Amino acid sequence: MTQVRILVVEDEKAMRQNLATILKMEGFQVLEAKDGLEGVAAARQHHPDLIFCDITMPKSDGHEVLRALRGQPETAGIPLVFLTARGEKNDFRAGMNLGADDYLVKPVQVDELLRVIHARLKRLEQIAPKRGAKREPSPALLRSLGLSEREADVLFWMAQGKANSDICVLLGLQLTTVKKHNERIFQKLGVENRTTAAALAVETMAAG
Repeated sequence: MTQVRILVVEDEKAMRQNLATILKMEGFQVLEAKDGLEGVAAARQHHPDLIFCDITMPKSDGHEVLRALRGQPETAGIPLVFLTARGEKNDFRAGMNLGADDYLVKPVQVDELLRVIHARLKRLEQIAPKRGAKREPSPALLRSLGLSEREADVLFWMAQGKANSDICVLLGLQLTTVKKHNERIFQKLGVENRTTAAALAVETMAAG
């Protein structure tokens, strides 16, 4: 089995080395970059399976890294997860809107790190056989389920494993609003819980 290759783009040396050590102990091959420019160069050269990228960095910040990678066909499909400080909610919300796949709040917990890795790799496995001319997973694909634009946004992040509190931050909504959207989504889809709704969303996006 091919070893999964993960790129860590982080300007704080201690944080970068700590993440690299954890990932290596879990059996992953790890590449390191100390700033955004190095990160983009490493991604283009080595084509990692997953990228963890800090937002606030010298030379090229996380948003610029994401734009550069999404702008090139050979790197556009690499999952990118932002590493963000707790006070950077607006920054990572903007990053998600640019096309990031997920985010982790520093200091990163090991169980959360592994959860995100396995979730991203699982999504790649699910869509890879059907990718071809299909569109990449997006909230727009969920409109076919009879959902409004905002309901599709909520279901999309629900399918990514996000809790209601995370969806509030990502979409700039109040918790009560997210819960109301959930109720309408369940009703429209004819399901009773998040697990079934998320599974239907994943199936729909995979079909493209």
